[in-house]
Amino acid sequence: MSNDSAASHSSSESNTSRWGDPVVLGVSIGFIVLFVAMSLYDIDMVANGISAGFAWTARTLGSFFQLLLLLTFFIGIGLAMTPAANARVGNRHTPEISTFKWLSIIMCTLLAGGGVFFAAGEPVYHFVVTPPAFDSEAGSAEAVAGALAQSFMHWGFLAWAVLGSLTAVVLAHSHYVKGQPLRPRTLLYPVLGESVMRGWLGGLVDALCVIAVVAGTVGPIGFLATQVSFGLHELFGFSQGYATQLVVLGVLGAVYVTSAVTGIQRGIQFLSRFNVFLALAIAVAIFLLGPTLFLTNAYLQGFGEYLSSFFTMATMTTETAPAWWMQWWTVFFFAWFIGYGPLMAIFVARISRGRTIRQMILAVAVMAPIATTIWFTLLGGSGIFYQMNGMIDLGEALNNFQFDVATLTVAQALPGGTFMALAILLLTTIFVATTGDSMSYAIAVVGTGHDDPNPFIRAFWGVAMALMAAILLYMGSGQISVLQQFIVITAIPVSLVLLPSLWTGPQAAYAMAREQGLLLQPKENKEHARS
Repeated sequence: MSNDSAASHSSSESNTSRWGDPVVLGVSIGFIVLFVAMSLYDIDMVANGISAGFAWTARTLGSFFQLLLLLTFFIGIGLAMTPAANARVGNRHTPEISTFKWLSIIMCTLLAGGGVFFAAGEPVYHFVVTPPAFDSEAGSAEAVAGALAQSFMHWGFLAWAVLGSLTAVVLAHSHYVKGQPLRPRTLLYPVLGESVMRGWLGGLVDALCVIAVVAGTVGPIGFLATQVSFGLHELFGFSQGYATQLVVLGVLGAVYVTSAVTGIQRGIQFLSRFNVFLALAIAVAIFLLGPTLFLTNAYLQGFGEYLSSFFTMATMTTETAPAWWMQWWTVFFFAWFIGYGPLMAIFVARISRGRTIRQMILAVAVMAPIATTIWFTLLGGSGIFYQMNGMIDLGEALNNFQFDVATLTVAQALPGGTFMALAILLLTTIFVATTGDSMSYAIAVVGTGHDDPNPFIRAFWGVAMALMAAILLYMGSGQISVLQQFIVITAIPVSLVLLPSLWTGPQAAYAMAREQGLLLQPKENKEHARS
């Protein structure tokens, strides 16, 4: 960039940083207000409209979402194996954040409340209702491997790869080398150039990505309130009503807003590190005190089945599986992760300065998914063991999608009963808080175009999501499930934002490698070939 354009860019960024992008703020806040207002006016109309859009999107674009995740993962892994992957992010020779802290933030931000919320219930659900990819008898010993494998498919390699592998490479090059802001629109910069960085189009792209993340984050925040209030009712006899849920939301909001305001180096890092230690302690306790041999065998069989049936599960469509099953499981989860994709990539690019591209891709697309499969086996595998042995019965609850009941029921069946249930409720709460703080930070980054946004803007988005969850809970928990259906619809524009990274990701990696002297420039290649 020339000095003049750099000064212009800096001035523009400064103004935007202070006040926020009017298009991003207008469209995203307008959506929140409109959604709540329309719901207050006619809940059924909103629910029916979104339900119809959800069904159409899942039926029509489900295969596209699946293909996008498949290509992202395999191209990302292929890129990690090339010499270009030795390039470092952010023009630093040493990492900005220690390896343990870095991995902790990635795990807590991306696995977060969704993974913890579903970790106990989803494997048990697939155990009592055999997934379409398998033909084992539901509830039998043969059904264990398929149940875990299906859960691994939804929360494994494909899910994580779309959250911050190729897209994080594109953002790292565009931001740290080209000087572009950390915003979703920057993912389109290699294709559309400066035209997308200025004006309404870029603002609209950013706003649509913010809406997808708000929709995806408010759901877990609201579900956590119902889960914790249910837990407090079961364990201590507290009221399970709206007042208790409101108190839970208030405490949760205070925690993650404080964390977001203090920033990556303090609050977000501290919360993530504490959560990892707590998760490790719970994992060790479950493994040693629970059905150890069963869990070990179940993991080996489940992961083996995951690998051997990988393409069968990943490419299943409504032609080969019931439409309702695809809508509410594979397509829903994949759309949810797509919706998070751009802002998660911003976060990964921001915390990975000094890391090589290979380290970044392998941490996000390989190491984190494997850790996730272990966690799902410990909680969900224990649930399967207790269900199979008649110690619990979650069949009816899970058929009604009551996953908050599943988590607490499995926790109470574990050794230590009440203590383990409290520990897992605390863990779930902090996991959701780490999602809240990182997304408040990332949304503020998008709105301001600056990777150190004003603390008040971070706090605003954190409070806004908590308030939206509170309003939806007041209107009825069904509205949060409506919002989650809306996630699938928001994945449509976001998927188009992610799509170019399939080729711009490798291009950006090779450009970084050449700029850092790790690969020969094209002209040098020709001279080298002649000699």
